[in-house]
Amino acid sequence: MLTKGCLVLLAHTAESGRFTDHLWDRTKGLRGAIDDLEFLRLLGDGTLPPEVFRTYIEQDSLYLAGYSKVLAILSSKSPDAAAAQFWASSAATAVSVESALHDDMLSGGRLPARDGEPEHSAACLGYVSYLIATAATESYAVGAAAALPCFWIYAEVGRDLAARASAVLAADPDHPYAQWVSTYGAAEFQESAAAARTWVDAAAEAASAREREAMATAFTIATRYELMFWDTALNPQPWPAA
Repeated sequence: MLTKGCLVLLAHTAESGRFTDHLWDRTKGLRGAIDDLEFLRLLGDGTLPPEVFRTYIEQDSLYLAGYSKVLAILSSKSPDAAAAQFWASSAATAVSVESALHDDMLSGGRLPARDGEPEHSAACLGYVSYLIATAATESYAVGAAAALPCFWIYAEVGRDLAARASAVLAADPDHPYAQWVSTYGAAEFQESAAAARTWVDAAAEAASAREREAMATAFTIATRYELMFWDTALNPQPWPAA
C-alpha cells in the first residue's frame, strides 16, 4: 500500500520530469537558510576571521576522508560499469585533488597555526557517519541520494561565492579565501555535480515508490547536515567535556 508521501512524490516527479527537481524543491527552506548563513557571507567578501576559516578547512578535510569512503561504497554497489566509474573517479578526486588543496591551505603558512590534531566537530562526525551508514546499509539509490547534496549544494554555493570573490581577488590576488572559493566555482566541479544529479535521477527511475520516498528523506537529512556543517564553523557547538 502506498503512503500519502509516496503518492505525492510520484505525482510531483511525473509533472517535473526529473526526480531531482523534486528533491531540490523539497529542501527549498533549508537551502535558503544555507544561502543566508553569516559564515558564507563573510567567506564571500573575504572578512571571515582566519581562525574560523582554518577550523572550517580542517573539518572539511576530515569530512572528505569519510566522504571518499561513501563514494567508494557507492561505486561497489553501482548497477552498471558507467555508474561505478563515476563514483570511483569522484572518490579518487576527493582523496587526491581536493585533499591536496586542503593540505596546501593548512600548511602554506597563510592561516594561523594550530597545536595538536583537529577533532571532528559534532556536525562533521554526524554527517560523515550518517553518509557511510546510509551508503553501506541502504540501497544504492538511497545512498546516492544521500551523497548528492555535497555535490549539488556545494556547486551552487561555490558558484555564487566565486562570483562574489572575484572582487576580492581583484584587490588581493593572493587572498586565500578567494582562491579556495574559486576552486569550487570551477567548471569541472559544476560538471561533476551535474553528473551526480543525473546518476541519482537514473537510480530513481529504477527504484520503487517506497525507495524513492527513502531517497527524498536521505537527501533532506544530508541537506540538514550541510547547513549544520557550515554554520558550526562560525558558531561551534563544543563536545561535552571528557
